[in-house]
Amino acid sequence: MTKRNWFFSLEVFPPKVDSPLRTIYKALNELKEINPDFISVTYGAGGSLVNNKTAEISSLLKNVYKIESLAHLTCISSKKEDIDKITEKLSSEGIKNILALRGDDNGIQRNDFNYASDLNEYIKNKDKFNIISACYPEGHIENRDLDLEIENMKRKINNGTTSFISQLFFDNDIYYKFLDKARSSGINVPIQARIMPVINKKQIERITTLCGATIPPKLSKILNRYEHNKEALRDAGIAYAVDQIIDLISTGVDGIHLYTMNNPYVANKINDSIKLVLKAINNEYKNY
Repeated sequence: MTKRNWFFSLEVFPPKVDSPLRTIYKALNELKEINPDFISVTYGAGGSLVNNKTAEISSLLKNVYKIESLAHLTCISSKKEDIDKITEKLSSEGIKNILALRGDDNGIQRNDFNYASDLNEYIKNKDKFNIISACYPEGHIENRDLDLEIENMKRKINNGTTSFISQLFFDNDIYYKFLDKARSSGINVPIQARIMPVINKKQIERITTLCGATIPPKLSKILNRYEHNKEALRDAGIAYAVDQIIDLISTGVDGIHLYTMNNPYVANKINDSIKLVLKAINNEYKNY
């Protein structure tokens, strides 16, 4: 990634293990028109990074679409030799950016890495990659302790992290309090705000159960009012996300990372609504 302090980026996920890679082509062909600073590719379920298409999609973005890519990499069930194989694959494809994650602890066997900071340190010693990490504005769901979250962020920075992408959130005030706490604690690296448009009530309830994000009253009203009207909920969810993003940009956050759900319609509608705002913020940074 280029050396700058503000990014607008997108996130996609790989097709299911039993689906061909071409199923994501249409989404990428449309998402590339947004011209994001980079696109991250989540760590697909079911097998190693090499087998679950994350590396392939990251390479496709980098080498065919000419968009900087960020490959997600989880470590909780991996051995060092697994990480060696994965990182060599990424490096051979010209991928230099990794989002280093622990991964969900679902009672699986742990091997050489207990925490994301352990993965950070191991990748850092390879001296090949730019390491980005996750942070949790409401605290990690397993502890909910913001002081501990800040200490974990500092540990990740010491182990090679150059910037953070936050867990999704729906209440900007919660994010601002977290950001103030991080900055007052001496954390000065860029922190991007991760935004997920709400277009399906059951989906978002499942996701918030897993990650612990708070659903504020304003969003709850939208979900309850339009849960049985797919198009209305989609458009209301887009409007809510746009409102979040405009407020975040106006308040001076370091960037927006938009979870696209591989849905170009939603991503493009949001981009169209904020295009001039993004142009203004990019012009500001050109003058620095």
